[in-house]
Amino acid sequence: MTNLLQSLFLWALYISSFYAFIPSLISRLFGLRVFRRGKSDTQFALTFDDGPDPIYTPRLLRLLKQYDAKATFFVVGEHAASHPELIQHIHEQGHLIGIHNYIHKTNWLMRPRTVKNQIQRTGQIIEEVTGVRTCFYRPPWGIMNLFDFFSRKDRQIVLWSSMFEDWRSRVGAKKLTERMLKELRGGEVMLLHDRGTTLGADAHAPEQMLQALEVVLQEAERQGLQSVRIDTLMGGGITVSESQKTSPAPAQTVLSPWKRIVVALWLGWEKLFHWVYHLRTASPDDPMLHYRSRVYHGALVEMSEGQVIRNGDPVIELHFDNKKLFELGMTSRSSMHLAIRMIRAMEQQLPDLARQIASEPELRSAKAVYGVSMINRGPEKFGFTVKDLPPGPFSSASKVYLKLLLSVIHPSGTKRLKQRSEQLVPKMIAMPLGVLMQRYGQHALVAATTEQMQTDLVETEADVLAGAELNNTPTV
Repeated sequence: MTNLLQSLFLWALYISSFYAFIPSLISRLFGLRVFRRGKSDTQFALTFDDGPDPIYTPRLLRLLKQYDAKATFFVVGEHAASHPELIQHIHEQGHLIGIHNYIHKTNWLMRPRTVKNQIQRTGQIIEEVTGVRTCFYRPPWGIMNLFDFFSRKDRQIVLWSSMFEDWRSRVGAKKLTERMLKELRGGEVMLLHDRGTTLGADAHAPEQMLQALEVVLQEAERQGLQSVRIDTLMGGGITVSESQKTSPAPAQTVLSPWKRIVVALWLGWEKLFHWVYHLRTASPDDPMLHYRSRVYHGALVEMSEGQVIRNGDPVIELHFDNKKLFELGMTSRSSMHLAIRMIRAMEQQLPDLARQIASEPELRSAKAVYGVSMINRGPEKFGFTVKDLPPGPFSSASKVYLKLLLSVIHPSGTKRLKQRSEQLVPKMIAMPLGVLMQRYGQHALVAATTEQMQTDLVETEADVLAGAELNNTPTV
């Protein structure tokens, strides 16, 4: 029995070595079937793994833009799905986006089919957001299995020529800077991380990476070195665009007759609603968010920071612009693309709303801003609390009405109603007015207060002058 167990153990060791250890060893030592270093004398590549991160990735993008540096981001699919707006931002700034599996798990512990699914799922997210299909792939920790080693027809595996332990906070910004400067030269592929939430990493480590990177970029500029994308470094200074196939621009969807009728009735009803209830617009130049002041009637609503909306409280009721929603839905190439455009619109509209509220004292007396919508996945990141509508006629009618509209405006049409239909439920979104002003309107509130003080001062001065004129009138 002992001999049998020893034999089984040895066979398991041989198979695991053949499947996992040997391919990684060969690629690391000899660079076989992978790209890990370029041949340029003046260009090098900055590569960032594990993101995107809502805190550090935006700061990294600003730093790269400041020094006109291009980079390559190997993103984790689950993080990309949670922050599609960051993926879009990376793409818009001209950086290359590659795949780093859907979850950050070593390929040694996954079957070939599982690895393939991870890569395809992440690639699909990237393509839905950017419209570009990527073939660049970096396995987590650079660990490959036998099937990664031989499956190169649909992907280019990218490793690195230098790494610096930037995922550990104890390294420190000073030591990290020294390590990076030591490896700063043409052809180098530097491995860095813009997120610190993976196994073995420190959550705040990207902070010191950003500090070190700024010094490195300054030194690269002084030496005449340029940070470029991986595909540029591979192509000898020319971006390898053939490896990426761009999806065609989204075309205007042709509506069926019944959908045209629904849209016409819908937009006509909106005009009537705006006229009857005197809705105002947060951003008149780009109407997306409308609002009105009213008294809340309904059950108690608990919001963030322990604040509540009670029956009879003054509130500001929000309404999406139906025409704008329809245009976004008709011209978005996917659900993810529609979500990104909605996020971008809200990022612009909420500060505009805050400015308008700050300029009108009667609006500042409201307890909260709130609305009812089926587009309720993601408002938490803006400061909203999402609550279920209490069961009743209003909730049922809203559900039917909004599902009908969603079948018209959504890029997937009625197909979306058949997929995860349990998530297509109208909900209330609410935010305390103080939170809105704190996050989006502090400067607006100061400006409005200053303007009011100036107005009061002018009126006071006018009264004084009028009194002076009266007192200086000669008697007869």
